[in-house]
Amino acid sequence: MNVLVTGGAGFIGSNFIYYYLKNHQTHSLVCIDSMTYAANPLTLDEAKKNSHFTFIHADITNREEIFEIFRRERFDVIVNFAAESHVDRSIEDPSIFLKTNVLGTQNLMDAARETQVSRFHQVSTDEVYGDLPLDRPDLLFTEKSPMHASSPYAASKAAADLLALSYYRTYRFPVTLSRCSNNYGPYQHVEKLIPLMIVKALSQQPLPVYGTGKNIRDWLHVEDHCSALDTILFKGTPGEVYNIGGNNERTNLEVVKSILRQLNKPESLIEFVPDRPGHDLRYAIDAGKMKRDLGWEPNTPFVQGIQDTVRWYLNNTSWWETILPFEPAKPTA
Repeated sequence: MNVLVTGGAGFIGSNFIYYYLKNHQTHSLVCIDSMTYAANPLTLDEAKKNSHFTFIHADITNREEIFEIFRRERFDVIVNFAAESHVDRSIEDPSIFLKTNVLGTQNLMDAARETQVSRFHQVSTDEVYGDLPLDRPDLLFTEKSPMHASSPYAASKAAADLLALSYYRTYRFPVTLSRCSNNYGPYQHVEKLIPLMIVKALSQQPLPVYGTGKNIRDWLHVEDHCSALDTILFKGTPGEVYNIGGNNERTNLEVVKSILRQLNKPESLIEFVPDRPGHDLRYAIDAGKMKRDLGWEPNTPFVQGIQDTVRWYLNNTSWWETILPFEPAKPTA
């Protein structure tokens, strides 16, 4: 089997590459990435030592180049991680998000249709659903929840979701789609909440927390996400949407405090900053369909996952120091 992973030099994509190479050792895996600021060249160093792995530097928005690659490589399966994903950046300039997340996805699906790919998996986000009230813990996002995007980033992902599902209905294009909660783990860019807090705390800098820090997210360890995606690829039904959650709801403030405890740093480092425009209150995923239909559920408790994540950043300073020639962006969660 010849598998394409787009956006594979990024956070979730790279973790999926290592997971897939480990669990499907006879398959060939190709990674396409345009190597934007969010991709660290060091991330795939180990993967490049594997004879079953090939890296191609390409941009999914370049339609001609994408078609040429697909015609040459003849992929069996596509997993599309390629996306602009930082909410604050989407507020500052939505245009690149629309170009990459919508038109880039269209290019991939059109090339996949022409070359008769057997499965195309679109990786999306729970942010397409908007948010839930803080005082209703009984409410969860299901696959049938209406999309109500709050940011240009979320809107661009919602548009790509609708486009993918329209291809299934119109062309019977073999697409599956997943919407995950907030991921954390190794190789995540330092503009994101958890690695940013780790890096700031290590250097005794103030830890910026939006508003009061009461916004709630469901945290999913990236290893669990990878196992869920692998399950969908081989057991999922074309045309279906699958929610992937970690069953680990925490306020942003609780997450930051847990990191400070791991690093033995004082809570006085926390600095509350003006809230983000349109900041979603709460995300919470009902992943019951994954368990009922595909037999999958997350395995990583947040306490263990955050310990492992903090340890990884402590042990891999050479990885994240290479992407710190600038003041890190404000936290995203």
